[in-house]
Amino acid sequence: MNLQKRTQQNTTRYRTALYLRLSREDGDKTESDSIANQRTLLEAYAADHPELCIVDEFVDDGYSGSNFERPAFQNLFKELEQGTVNCILVKDLSRFGRNYIEVGRYLERIFPVMRVRLIAVTDNYDSQSSWKTSDSIMVPMRNLLNDAYCRDISVKTRSALEVKRRSGDFVGAFTIYGYVKVGDKHKSLEVDEYAANVVRDIFRKRLEGFSASHIADELNRLGILSPLAYKRNHGMPHAKGGYTDRKDCKWSATTIIRILQDETYTGTLVQGKQTTPHFKLKEREDKPSSEWIRVEGTHEAIVQKHDFDLVQRLRRIDTRTSPKSDKVYLFSGILICGCCGCRMTRKTNRYKDKEYHYYYCPTGKKNGCTSSVMLKESDLIECVQDSLKGHIENVASLDALLSSISQERINRELAQEYAAQIRVNEKRVAQTEGFKAKLYENLVSGILTKEEFLSYKRKYNADIELFQKAIAEWNDKLTDVLENRSERNRWINHFMKFSTMEDIDRRAVMQLIRSIRVMGKDELHIEFNYQDEYQKAISLAEQIATKNEERMVG
Repeated sequence: MNLQKRTQQNTTRYRTALYLRLSREDGDKTESDSIANQRTLLEAYAADHPELCIVDEFVDDGYSGSNFERPAFQNLFKELEQGTVNCILVKDLSRFGRNYIEVGRYLERIFPVMRVRLIAVTDNYDSQSSWKTSDSIMVPMRNLLNDAYCRDISVKTRSALEVKRRSGDFVGAFTIYGYVKVGDKHKSLEVDEYAANVVRDIFRKRLEGFSASHIADELNRLGILSPLAYKRNHGMPHAKGGYTDRKDCKWSATTIIRILQDETYTGTLVQGKQTTPHFKLKEREDKPSSEWIRVEGTHEAIVQKHDFDLVQRLRRIDTRTSPKSDKVYLFSGILICGCCGCRMTRKTNRYKDKEYHYYYCPTGKKNGCTSSVMLKESDLIECVQDSLKGHIENVASLDALLSSISQERINRELAQEYAAQIRVNEKRVAQTEGFKAKLYENLVSGILTKEEFLSYKRKYNADIELFQKAIAEWNDKLTDVLENRSERNRWINHFMKFSTMEDIDRRAVMQLIRSIRVMGKDELHIEFNYQDEYQKAISLAEQIATKNEERMVG
Protein backbone atom coordinates (compact mmCIF):
# COMPACT_ATOMS: atom_id res chain seq x y z
CA MET A 1 0.00 0.00 0.00
CA ASN A 2 2.73 2.43 0.95
CA LEU A 3 4.74 1.45 -2.16
CA GLN A 4 1.68 2.11 -4.37
CA LYS A 5 1.15 5.53 -2.72
CA ARG A 6 4.78 6.54 -3.27
CA THR A 7 4.57 5.44 -6.92
CA GLN A 8 1.47 7.61 -7.47
CA GLN A 9 3.17 10.55 -5.82
CA ASN A 10 6.27 10.23 -8.01
CA THR A 11 4.21 10.16 -11.20
CA THR A 12 2.17 13.29 -10.30
CA ARG A 13 2.56 15.94 -13.01
CA TYR A 14 2.96 19.54 -11.86
CA ARG A 15 1.87 22.40 -14.10
CA THR A 16 5.05 24.44 -13.62
CA ALA A 17 5.75 28.12 -14.27
CA LEU A 18 9.28 29.50 -14.49
CA TYR A 19 9.71 32.74 -12.58
CA LEU A 20 12.70 34.91 -13.57
CA ARG A 21 13.68 38.22 -11.97
CA LEU A 22 16.58 40.65 -12.34
CA SER A 23 17.18 44.05 -10.71
CA ARG A 24 20.23 46.28 -10.69
CA GLU A 25 18.81 47.96 -7.58
CA ASP A 26 19.24 44.66 -5.70
CA GLY A 27 22.85 44.43 -6.83
CA ASP A 28 22.11 41.61 -9.31
CA LYS A 29 25.12 42.29 -11.52
CA THR A 30 26.65 38.84 -11.95
CA GLU A 31 26.35 37.07 -15.29
CA SER A 32 24.78 34.03 -13.63
CA ASP A 33 21.81 36.15 -12.57
CA SER A 34 20.93 37.25 -16.11
CA ILE A 35 17.47 36.34 -17.36
CA ALA A 36 18.90 34.07 -20.08
CA ASN A 37 21.10 32.15 -17.65
CA GLN A 38 18.27 31.76 -15.14
CA ARG A 39 16.06 30.33 -17.91
CA THR A 40 18.75 27.88 -19.05
CA LEU A 41 19.32 26.64 -15.49
CA LEU A 42 15.60 26.12 -14.79
CA GLU A 43 14.89 24.39 -18.11
CA ALA A 44 17.78 21.98 -17.45
CA TYR A 45 16.42 21.25 -13.96
CA ALA A 46 12.92 20.61 -15.31
CA ALA A 47 14.35 18.25 -17.95
CA ASP A 48 15.89 16.13 -15.16
CA HIS A 49 12.57 16.05 -13.29
CA PRO A 50 9.90 14.68 -15.62
CA GLU A 51 7.11 15.39 -13.10
CA LEU A 52 7.60 19.13 -13.82
CA CYS A 53 5.70 20.18 -16.94
CA ILE A 54 6.57 23.77 -17.92
CA VAL A 55 3.38 25.54 -18.99
CA ASP A 56 4.34 29.21 -18.71
CA GLU A 57 7.09 31.68 -17.97
CA PHE A 58 6.94 34.99 -16.06
CA VAL A 59 9.74 37.57 -16.21
CA ASP A 60 10.22 40.69 -14.04
CA ASP A 61 13.26 42.34 -15.63
CA GLY A 62 14.29 45.49 -13.77
CA TYR A 63 12.11 45.02 -10.67
CA SER A 64 13.41 44.95 -7.10
CA GLY A 65 12.74 41.95 -4.89
CA SER A 66 11.99 44.18 -1.89
CA ASN A 67 8.22 43.96 -2.52
CA PHE A 68 5.80 41.82 -4.50
CA GLU A 69 4.11 44.61 -6.50
CA ARG A 70 5.76 43.33 -9.68
CA PRO A 71 3.65 42.99 -12.83
CA ALA A 72 4.84 39.50 -13.87
CA PHE A 73 4.55 38.14 -10.33
CA GLN A 74 1.02 39.54 -10.04
CA ASN A 75 0.11 37.79 -13.29
CA LEU A 76 1.66 34.57 -11.99
CA PHE A 77 -0.37 34.80 -8.77
CA LYS A 78 -3.57 35.13 -10.82
CA GLU A 79 -2.67 31.88 -12.59
CA LEU A 80 -2.11 30.22 -9.20
CA GLU A 81 -5.53 31.38 -8.00
CA GLN A 82 -7.18 30.02 -11.16
CA GLY A 83 -5.39 26.68 -10.75
CA THR A 84 -3.71 26.72 -14.17
CA VAL A 85 -0.33 26.62 -12.40
CA ASN A 86 0.47 24.71 -9.20
CA CYS A 87 4.28 24.80 -9.13
CA ILE A 88 6.81 27.66 -9.29
CA LEU A 89 10.40 27.08 -10.31
CA VAL A 90 13.02 29.75 -9.45
CA LYS A 91 16.81 29.89 -9.49
CA ASP A 92 17.02 30.74 -5.77
CA LEU A 93 14.87 32.27 -3.06
CA SER A 94 16.31 35.75 -3.68
CA ARG A 95 14.83 35.61 -7.23
CA PHE A 96 11.42 34.97 -5.66
CA GLY A 97 11.83 37.91 -3.26
CA ARG A 98 14.10 39.66 -0.78
CA ASN A 99 11.48 40.77 1.73
CA TYR A 100 11.94 38.49 4.75
CA ILE A 101 8.39 38.88 6.11
CA GLU A 102 6.60 38.61 2.76
CA VAL A 103 8.63 35.62 1.52
CA GLY A 104 7.94 33.84 4.79
CA ARG A 105 4.20 34.59 4.50
CA TYR A 106 4.06 33.03 1.03
CA LEU A 107 6.11 29.97 2.01
CA GLU A 108 4.48 29.29 5.39
CA ARG A 109 0.86 30.39 4.87
CA ILE A 110 -0.28 31.26 1.35
CA PHE A 111 1.27 28.47 -0.78
CA PRO A 112 0.44 25.59 1.61
CA VAL A 113 -3.25 26.65 1.62
CA MET A 114 -3.25 26.99 -2.18
CA ARG A 115 -1.36 23.65 -2.50
CA VAL A 116 1.34 25.33 -4.57
CA ARG A 117 4.80 23.86 -4.78
CA LEU A 118 7.87 26.15 -4.83
CA ILE A 119 11.31 24.97 -5.92
CA ALA A 120 14.47 27.09 -5.54
CA VAL A 121 17.15 25.18 -7.46
CA THR A 122 20.50 26.51 -6.21
CA ASP A 123 19.20 26.82 -2.61
CA ASN A 124 18.21 23.12 -2.79
CA TYR A 125 14.77 24.09 -1.50
CA ASP A 126 11.56 22.22 -2.36
CA SER A 127 8.46 23.14 -0.37
CA GLN A 128 7.07 19.62 -0.93
CA SER A 129 9.81 18.01 1.16
CA SER A 130 11.40 20.89 3.09
CA TRP A 131 9.46 20.11 6.27
CA LYS A 132 11.04 16.67 6.39
CA THR A 133 14.64 17.86 6.29
CA SER A 134 16.85 19.59 8.82
CA ASP A 135 17.59 22.22 6.14
CA SER A 136 14.11 23.66 6.65
CA ILE A 137 15.41 25.72 9.56
CA MET A 138 17.83 27.42 7.16
CA VAL A 139 15.09 28.78 4.88
CA PRO A 140 14.03 31.63 7.20
CA MET A 141 17.72 32.40 7.72
CA ARG A 142 18.27 32.65 3.94
CA ASN A 143 15.25 34.93 3.62
CA LEU A 144 16.54 37.13 6.42
CA LEU A 145 19.95 37.36 4.72
CA ASN A 146 18.31 38.22 1.40
CA ASP A 147 16.29 40.94 3.10
CA ALA A 148 19.38 42.35 4.81
CA TYR A 149 21.29 42.24 1.52
CA CYS A 150 18.52 44.21 -0.19
CA ARG A 151 18.59 46.80 2.61
CA ASP A 152 22.37 47.09 2.38
CA ILE A 153 22.25 47.56 -1.40
CA SER A 154 19.54 50.21 -1.01
CA VAL A 155 21.65 52.19 1.47
CA LYS A 156 24.73 51.97 -0.76
CA THR A 157 22.76 52.97 -3.87
CA ARG A 158 21.22 55.97 -2.12
CA SER A 159 24.63 57.05 -0.82
CA ALA A 160 26.21 56.71 -4.27
CA LEU A 161 23.44 58.76 -5.89
CA GLU A 162 23.78 61.39 -3.16
CA VAL A 163 27.50 61.73 -3.87
CA LYS A 164 26.89 62.03 -7.61
CA ARG A 165 24.19 64.67 -7.14
CA ARG A 166 26.40 66.76 -4.85
CA SER A 167 29.28 66.56 -7.33
CA GLY A 168 27.03 67.93 -10.07
CA ASP A 169 26.43 64.72 -12.04
CA PHE A 170 23.02 64.33 -13.63
CA VAL A 171 21.52 61.04 -12.37
CA GLY A 172 17.97 61.27 -13.74
CA ALA A 173 16.54 58.93 -16.33
CA PHE A 174 15.13 61.77 -18.45
CA THR A 175 16.24 65.36 -19.06
CA ILE A 176 13.93 68.34 -18.96
CA TYR A 177 12.78 69.95 -22.21
CA GLY A 178 15.64 72.03 -23.63
CA TYR A 179 18.54 69.72 -22.69
CA VAL A 180 19.98 66.37 -23.77
CA LYS A 181 22.31 64.00 -21.89
CA VAL A 182 25.91 63.84 -23.10
CA GLY A 183 29.37 62.83 -21.93
CA ASP A 184 30.70 59.86 -20.00
CA LYS A 185 27.78 57.73 -18.78
CA HIS A 186 25.38 60.50 -19.87
CA LYS A 187 25.89 62.43 -16.64
CA SER A 188 26.13 65.92 -18.18
CA LEU A 189 23.54 68.19 -19.78
CA GLU A 190 23.91 69.96 -23.12
CA VAL A 191 21.59 72.56 -24.62
CA ASP A 192 19.17 71.36 -27.30
CA GLU A 193 19.16 74.60 -29.27
CA TYR A 194 15.75 74.26 -30.91
CA ALA A 195 13.94 73.45 -27.66
CA ALA A 196 16.03 76.04 -25.79
CA ASN A 197 14.79 78.79 -28.12
CA VAL A 198 11.21 77.77 -27.33
CA VAL A 199 11.98 77.97 -23.59
CA ARG A 200 13.51 81.45 -24.02
CA ASP A 201 10.39 82.60 -25.88
CA ILE A 202 8.21 81.27 -23.04
CA PHE A 203 10.16 83.28 -20.44
CA ARG A 204 10.22 86.38 -22.68
CA LYS A 205 6.46 86.29 -23.23
CA ARG A 206 5.84 85.84 -19.51
CA LEU A 207 8.02 88.86 -18.71
CA GLU A 208 6.07 90.86 -21.29
CA GLY A 209 2.91 90.13 -19.32
CA PHE A 210 1.29 87.24 -21.19
CA SER A 211 -0.49 84.56 -19.16
CA ALA A 212 0.54 80.89 -19.20
CA SER A 213 -2.70 80.00 -20.95
CA HIS A 214 -2.08 82.54 -23.72
CA ILE A 215 1.51 81.31 -24.22
CA ALA A 216 0.28 77.71 -24.52
CA ASP A 217 -2.41 78.67 -27.05
CA GLU A 218 0.11 80.65 -29.10
CA LEU A 219 2.59 77.73 -29.22
CA ASN A 220 -0.21 75.37 -30.29
CA ARG A 221 -1.33 77.87 -32.96
CA LEU A 222 2.22 78.03 -34.36
CA GLY A 223 2.37 74.22 -34.50
CA ILE A 224 5.28 73.93 -32.07
CA LEU A 225 5.42 70.46 -30.56
CA SER A 226 4.93 70.14 -26.82
CA PRO A 227 7.86 68.67 -24.80
CA LEU A 228 6.38 65.15 -24.79
CA ALA A 229 5.45 65.23 -28.49
CA TYR A 230 8.85 66.70 -29.37
CA LYS A 231 10.73 63.94 -27.55
CA ARG A 232 8.55 61.24 -29.09
CA ASN A 233 9.00 62.71 -32.56
CA HIS A 234 12.79 62.76 -32.21
CA GLY A 235 13.07 59.33 -30.59
CA MET A 236 14.37 60.79 -27.33
CA PRO A 237 13.89 59.08 -23.94
CA HIS A 238 10.92 60.52 -22.09
CA ALA A 239 8.74 59.93 -19.06
CA LYS A 240 5.20 58.67 -19.60
CA GLY A 241 3.64 61.92 -18.41
CA GLY A 242 6.38 64.36 -19.24
CA TYR A 243 5.53 68.06 -19.16
CA THR A 244 1.92 67.62 -20.22
CA ASP A 245 -1.51 67.24 -18.66
CA ARG A 246 -3.48 66.85 -21.90
CA LYS A 247 -4.19 63.57 -23.66
CA ASP A 248 -3.59 65.14 -27.09
CA CYS A 249 -0.01 66.09 -26.05
CA LYS A 250 -0.67 69.76 -26.78
CA TRP A 251 0.79 72.66 -24.83
CA SER A 252 -1.18 73.57 -21.71
CA ALA A 253 -0.98 76.23 -19.01
CA THR A 254 0.29 73.56 -16.58
CA THR A 255 3.15 72.70 -18.93
CA ILE A 256 4.13 76.36 -19.26
CA ILE A 257 4.04 76.92 -15.49
CA ARG A 258 6.25 73.87 -14.85
CA ILE A 259 8.85 75.18 -17.30
CA LEU A 260 8.73 78.68 -15.77
CA GLN A 261 9.36 77.22 -12.29
CA ASP A 262 12.28 74.93 -13.20
CA GLU A 263 15.56 76.34 -11.87
CA THR A 264 17.56 73.98 -14.09
CA TYR A 265 17.23 76.51 -16.92
CA THR A 266 19.52 78.92 -15.01
CA GLY A 267 22.47 76.50 -15.15
CA THR A 268 21.83 75.18 -11.64
CA LEU A 269 21.29 71.43 -11.38
CA VAL A 270 18.47 70.75 -8.90
CA GLN A 271 18.02 67.10 -7.90
CA GLY A 272 16.74 65.01 -5.02
CA LYS A 273 13.27 66.58 -4.99
CA GLN A 274 11.61 63.27 -4.16
CA THR A 275 12.44 60.18 -2.14
CA THR A 276 11.03 56.87 -1.01
CA PRO A 277 10.54 56.66 2.77
CA HIS A 278 11.73 53.03 2.92
CA PHE A 279 13.55 50.66 0.58
CA LYS A 280 10.51 48.33 0.57
CA LEU A 281 8.14 51.13 -0.47
CA LYS A 282 8.17 52.46 -4.03
CA GLU A 283 5.67 55.29 -3.58
CA ARG A 284 7.60 58.53 -3.96
CA GLU A 285 7.02 61.55 -1.75
CA ASP A 286 8.10 65.17 -2.17
CA LYS A 287 10.95 66.55 -0.06
CA PRO A 288 10.95 70.13 1.27
CA SER A 289 12.84 72.54 -0.99
CA SER A 290 15.44 73.11 1.76
CA GLU A 291 16.57 69.48 1.28
CA TRP A 292 16.93 69.65 -2.51
CA ILE A 293 20.48 69.37 -3.83
CA ARG A 294 21.48 72.43 -5.87
CA VAL A 295 24.79 72.67 -7.73
CA GLU A 296 25.40 75.86 -9.71
CA GLY A 297 27.24 76.11 -13.01
CA THR A 298 26.96 72.44 -13.98
CA HIS A 299 25.66 73.22 -17.49
CA GLU A 300 24.98 76.09 -19.85
CA ALA A 301 22.10 78.33 -18.78
CA ILE A 302 19.17 78.83 -21.15
CA VAL A 303 17.65 81.66 -19.06
CA GLN A 304 19.47 84.38 -17.14
CA LYS A 305 19.19 84.07 -13.35
CA HIS A 306 17.72 87.56 -13.02
CA ASP A 307 14.98 86.82 -15.57
CA PHE A 308 14.17 83.56 -13.80
CA ASP A 309 13.93 85.30 -10.40
CA LEU A 310 11.74 87.98 -11.95
CA VAL A 311 9.33 85.36 -13.28
CA GLN A 312 9.12 83.78 -9.81
CA ARG A 313 8.34 87.21 -8.39
CA LEU A 314 5.56 87.61 -10.96
CA ARG A 315 4.02 84.40 -9.63
CA ARG A 316 3.85 85.82 -6.11
CA ILE A 317 2.11 89.08 -6.99
CA ASP A 318 -1.42 89.70 -8.20
CA THR A 319 -1.21 89.70 -12.01
CA ARG A 320 -4.76 89.33 -13.25
CA THR A 321 -5.28 89.58 -16.98
CA SER A 322 -7.42 92.31 -18.48
CA PRO A 323 -10.93 91.40 -19.71
CA LYS A 324 -11.01 89.77 -23.15
CA SER A 325 -7.20 89.71 -23.17
CA ASP A 326 -4.38 87.39 -22.19
CA LYS A 327 -2.00 90.19 -21.29
CA VAL A 328 -1.84 91.78 -17.84
CA TYR A 329 -2.09 95.53 -17.27
CA LEU A 330 1.06 97.66 -17.20
CA PHE A 331 1.12 98.13 -13.39
CA SER A 332 -0.73 94.95 -12.37
CA GLY A 333 0.48 93.58 -9.05
CA ILE A 334 2.93 96.35 -8.11
CA LEU A 335 0.62 99.36 -7.57
CA ILE A 336 -0.17 99.57 -3.84
CA CYS A 337 -2.50 101.81 -1.82
CA GLY A 338 -0.41 103.92 0.57
CA CYS A 339 -3.22 103.90 3.14
CA CYS A 340 -4.13 100.23 3.63
CA GLY A 341 -1.50 98.36 1.58
CA CYS A 342 -4.06 96.77 -0.74
CA ARG A 343 -3.15 96.29 -4.39
CA MET A 344 -4.96 98.88 -6.51
CA THR A 345 -7.41 97.96 -9.25
CA ARG A 346 -7.76 99.31 -12.79
CA LYS A 347 -11.13 100.76 -13.78
CA THR A 348 -12.42 101.92 -17.16
CA ASN A 349 -14.90 104.79 -17.58
CA ARG A 350 -16.52 105.64 -20.92
CA TYR A 351 -17.63 109.13 -21.92
CA LYS A 352 -18.70 110.27 -25.41
CA ASP A 353 -17.22 107.17 -27.12
CA LYS A 354 -13.91 107.60 -25.35
CA GLU A 355 -12.32 105.39 -22.69
CA TYR A 356 -10.59 106.70 -19.58
CA HIS A 357 -8.56 104.40 -17.34
CA TYR A 358 -8.08 104.92 -13.61
CA TYR A 359 -6.57 103.07 -10.64
CA TYR A 360 -8.31 103.00 -7.26
CA CYS A 361 -8.16 101.09 -3.95
CA PRO A 362 -10.88 98.40 -3.85
CA THR A 363 -10.80 98.10 -0.04
CA GLY A 364 -13.15 101.06 0.47
CA LYS A 365 -13.91 103.22 3.48
CA LYS A 366 -16.23 100.58 4.97
CA ASN A 367 -13.23 98.29 5.43
CA GLY A 368 -11.00 100.93 7.00
CA CYS A 369 -9.27 102.56 4.00
CA THR A 370 -9.50 106.37 4.09
CA SER A 371 -7.92 106.83 0.66
CA SER A 372 -10.25 108.06 -2.07
CA VAL A 373 -7.58 108.49 -4.74
CA MET A 374 -8.67 107.86 -8.33
CA LEU A 375 -5.39 107.96 -10.21
CA LYS A 376 -5.56 108.50 -13.96
CA GLU A 377 -3.50 105.87 -15.81
CA SER A 378 -2.04 108.36 -18.30
CA ASP A 379 -0.80 110.58 -15.43
CA LEU A 380 0.64 107.53 -13.66
CA ILE A 381 2.51 106.41 -16.78
CA GLU A 382 3.96 109.88 -17.29
CA CYS A 383 5.06 110.14 -13.67
CA VAL A 384 6.62 106.66 -13.53
CA GLN A 385 8.35 107.19 -16.87
CA ASP A 386 9.95 110.44 -15.68
CA SER A 387 11.00 108.79 -12.40
CA LEU A 388 12.60 105.87 -14.24
CA LYS A 389 14.57 108.15 -16.53
CA GLY A 390 15.75 110.22 -13.57
CA HIS A 391 16.80 107.10 -11.64
CA ILE A 392 18.70 105.73 -14.63
CA GLU A 393 20.54 109.06 -14.96
CA ASN A 394 21.49 108.88 -11.27
CA VAL A 395 22.77 105.34 -11.75
CA ALA A 396 24.91 106.49 -14.69
CA SER A 397 26.37 109.31 -12.58
CA LEU A 398 27.14 106.90 -9.75
CA ASP A 399 28.87 104.57 -12.16
CA ALA A 400 31.19 107.35 -13.31
CA LEU A 401 31.97 108.35 -9.71
CA LEU A 402 32.51 104.80 -8.46
CA SER A 403 35.01 104.03 -11.22
CA SER A 404 37.71 105.48 -8.95
CA ILE A 405 36.99 102.92 -6.20
CA SER A 406 38.72 99.57 -6.39
CA GLN A 407 36.50 96.53 -6.78
CA GLU A 408 38.48 94.88 -3.98
CA ARG A 409 37.29 97.49 -1.49
CA ILE A 410 33.69 97.16 -2.61
CA ASN A 411 33.88 93.38 -2.28
CA ARG A 412 35.34 93.66 1.22
CA GLU A 413 32.52 95.88 2.44
CA LEU A 414 29.87 93.77 0.77
CA ALA A 415 31.32 90.60 2.34
CA GLN A 416 31.06 92.14 5.81
CA GLU A 417 27.46 93.15 5.18
CA TYR A 418 26.42 89.72 3.83
CA ALA A 419 28.19 87.85 6.64
CA ALA A 420 26.27 89.96 9.17
CA GLN A 421 22.97 89.05 7.49
CA ILE A 422 23.90 85.36 7.64
CA ARG A 423 24.65 85.60 11.37
CA VAL A 424 21.29 87.28 12.04
CA ASN A 425 19.36 84.54 10.23
CA GLU A 426 21.40 81.76 11.85
CA LYS A 427 20.52 83.25 15.23
CA ARG A 428 16.85 83.20 14.23
CA VAL A 429 17.10 79.54 13.24
CA ALA A 430 18.72 78.61 16.57
CA GLN A 431 16.08 80.57 18.49
CA THR A 432 13.21 78.90 16.61
CA GLU A 433 14.81 75.47 17.06
CA GLY A 434 14.84 76.17 20.79
CA PHE A 435 11.14 77.03 20.77
CA LYS A 436 10.43 73.89 18.78
CA ALA A 437 12.42 71.70 21.20
CA LYS A 438 10.20 72.78 24.10
CA LEU A 439 6.97 71.88 22.32
CA TYR A 440 6.94 68.18 23.23
CA GLU A 441 7.70 68.96 26.86
CA ASN A 442 4.75 71.40 26.91
CA LEU A 443 2.52 68.77 25.29
CA VAL A 444 3.40 66.12 27.91
CA SER A 445 2.95 68.55 30.78
CA GLY A 446 -0.49 69.52 29.49
CA ILE A 447 0.36 73.15 28.70
CA LEU A 448 -0.45 72.52 25.03
CA THR A 449 -3.18 70.41 23.46
CA LYS A 450 -2.31 68.03 20.63
CA GLU A 451 -3.85 70.42 18.09
CA GLU A 452 -1.85 73.36 19.47
CA PHE A 453 1.31 71.23 19.49
CA LEU A 454 0.87 70.33 15.79
CA SER A 455 -0.03 73.93 14.86
CA TYR A 456 3.06 75.39 16.56
CA LYS A 457 5.25 72.66 15.09
CA ARG A 458 4.08 73.47 11.54
CA LYS A 459 4.66 77.18 12.16
CA TYR A 460 8.16 76.70 13.54
CA ASN A 461 9.09 74.35 10.66
CA ALA A 462 7.87 76.95 8.16
CA ASP A 463 9.84 79.71 9.93
CA ILE A 464 13.00 77.62 9.99
CA GLU A 465 12.66 76.82 6.29
CA LEU A 466 12.21 80.53 5.53
CA PHE A 467 15.30 81.51 7.55
CA GLN A 468 17.37 78.73 5.97
CA LYS A 469 16.33 79.91 2.53
CA ALA A 470 17.45 83.42 3.41
CA ILE A 471 20.78 82.07 4.69
CA ALA A 472 21.27 80.19 1.41
CA GLU A 473 20.60 83.35 -0.61
CA TRP A 474 23.01 85.46 1.47
CA ASN A 475 25.60 82.68 1.21
CA ASP A 476 25.25 82.74 -2.58
CA LYS A 477 25.88 86.49 -2.57
CA LEU A 478 28.84 86.06 -0.22
CA THR A 479 30.31 83.36 -2.46
CA ASP A 480 30.00 85.66 -5.46
CA VAL A 481 31.86 88.39 -3.59
CA LEU A 482 34.63 86.07 -2.33
CA GLU A 483 35.10 84.69 -5.83
CA ASN A 484 35.11 88.24 -7.24
CA ARG A 485 31.97 87.63 -9.29
CA SER A 486 29.98 90.41 -7.61
CA GLU A 487 30.77 93.20 -10.04
CA ARG A 488 28.97 96.53 -9.69
CA ASN A 489 28.43 96.57 -13.46
CA ARG A 490 26.01 93.69 -13.06
CA TRP A 491 23.21 95.79 -11.56
CA ILE A 492 24.26 99.08 -13.16
CA ASN A 493 24.16 97.55 -16.64
CA HIS A 494 20.73 96.19 -15.82
CA PHE A 495 19.45 99.77 -15.60
CA MET A 496 21.61 101.18 -18.37
CA LYS A 497 20.16 98.86 -21.02
CA PHE A 498 16.91 100.82 -20.63
CA SER A 499 18.64 104.22 -20.93
CA THR A 500 17.37 104.79 -24.49
CA MET A 501 13.81 103.79 -23.62
CA GLU A 502 11.18 106.21 -24.92
CA ASP A 503 7.97 104.60 -23.63
CA ILE A 504 7.75 102.16 -20.76
CA ASP A 505 6.26 98.70 -21.25
CA ARG A 506 5.42 95.79 -18.96
CA ARG A 507 8.90 94.26 -19.30
CA ALA A 508 10.64 97.51 -18.27
CA VAL A 509 8.27 98.03 -15.34
CA MET A 510 8.80 94.51 -13.97
CA GLN A 511 12.57 94.51 -14.47
CA LEU A 512 13.23 97.93 -12.94
CA ILE A 513 10.50 98.48 -10.32
CA ARG A 514 9.68 96.45 -7.22
CA SER A 515 6.63 98.42 -6.07
CA ILE A 516 4.78 101.74 -6.49
CA ARG A 517 3.02 103.01 -3.38
CA VAL A 518 0.32 105.64 -4.06
CA MET A 519 0.26 108.20 -1.21
CA GLY A 520 -1.95 110.69 -3.04
CA LYS A 521 -2.72 112.10 -6.48
CA ASP A 522 0.58 113.98 -6.51
CA GLU A 523 2.74 111.68 -4.40
CA LEU A 524 4.19 108.30 -5.34
CA HIS A 525 6.83 106.26 -3.52
CA ILE A 526 8.65 104.08 -6.07
CA GLU A 527 10.92 101.27 -4.87
CA PHE A 528 13.34 100.27 -7.62
CA ASN A 529 15.05 96.91 -7.98
CA TYR A 530 18.63 96.67 -6.62
CA GLN A 531 17.73 99.25 -3.96
CA ASP A 532 20.35 97.86 -1.52
CA GLU A 533 23.10 98.05 -4.13
CA TYR A 534 22.01 101.59 -5.05
CA GLN A 535 22.11 102.81 -1.44
CA LYS A 536 25.51 101.16 -0.96
CA ALA A 537 26.81 102.98 -4.04
CA ILE A 538 25.50 106.33 -2.75
CA SER A 539 27.22 105.72 0.60
CA LEU A 540 30.52 105.02 -1.13
CA ALA A 541 30.10 108.08 -3.34
CA GLU A 542 29.54 110.26 -0.25
CA GLN A 543 32.72 108.88 1.30
CA ILE A 544 34.66 109.81 -1.85
CA ALA A 545 33.22 113.32 -1.85
CA THR A 546 34.11 113.78 1.84
CA LYS A 547 37.72 112.64 1.32
CA ASN A 548 38.12 114.92 -1.71
CA GLU A 549 36.92 117.90 0.37
CA GLU A 550 39.37 117.01 3.15
CA ARG A 551 42.24 116.93 0.65
CA MET A 552 41.27 120.33 -0.72
CA VAL A 553 41.07 121.85 2.78
CA GLY A 554 44.36 120.25 3.75
